[in-house]
Amino acid sequence: MDEIKKTLNASIIKLLRPLVRLLLRNGVTYGDFADLSKWVFMDVAHREFGVPGRKQTVSRVSVITGLTRKEVSRLQKIETPDDSAISHQYNRAARVISGWMRDKRFLTKKGQPAPLHFEQGKHNFSDLVREHSGDIPPRAILDELLRVGTVVKDADGKVNLVTDGYVPRTGETSKLHILGTDVQFLLSTIDYNLQQGGQTPRFQRKVAYNNLPVEGLAEFRRLSAEKSQALLVEFDKILSQQDRDINTEVEGEGRKEAGVGIYYFERDVKEDE
Repeated sequence: MDEIKKTLNASIIKLLRPLVRLLLRNGVTYGDFADLSKWVFMDVAHREFGVPGRKQTVSRVSVITGLTRKEVSRLQKIETPDDSAISHQYNRAARVISGWMRDKRFLTKKGQPAPLHFEQGKHNFSDLVREHSGDIPPRAILDELLRVGTVVKDADGKVNLVTDGYVPRTGETSKLHILGTDVQFLLSTIDYNLQQGGQTPRFQRKVAYNNLPVEGLAEFRRLSAEKSQALLVEFDKILSQQDRDINTEVEGEGRKEAGVGIYYFERDVKEDE
């Protein structure tokens, strides 16, 4: 086995361990995973590995993937797995939180997200939702944010923002949607950097030490969360100025999705490592 394939296989095993742990915990068997894998192999080969100027064929997909022609034909007839409804809900809720944190109309004099009446007053929660979440009913957004613990109602009935971002704390469906988006972005960046050969890499860094005492991590978890959130809020303000859904006067070609993701990791290190 050549060195590149050996290293790739070792990396795949590392990547799969937490994924398989998650799958088994949620009742997904190897057979389920194998079927999904076959579909993705077929779909990626069909969409991205064609010959320029030629129509992609079942035979070529079969050669690239190692699947039989019969299997490729069968897989092409299967409807694409879809979570667009959850994605729509996630994006809309996140937009409301982002708008609440940067739109001066919904901030206090000190620049903090202001407690908002649902409908009363000049700048209320319903105005916030209509301004930053399009045609989604304000009540639906409020119910979702209350459900996941992002907002609470105070004694006066005002809606208060208690977290800096929309991260579902309840509801496995919403949490698992984040798995599909966040890990996808990280792997896409790694793949892009490998293809570019160091010419124009996308930012991809981490800092880690592997001989840390348990007692030393609590403060680092707190500090890393605080500073990371502050950086993301700053980036949010910059990107939102260029987003054409928010600022319709922004011009330019194409439609790109871009951003920065930050995550904290921690694990036990075994003696043989």
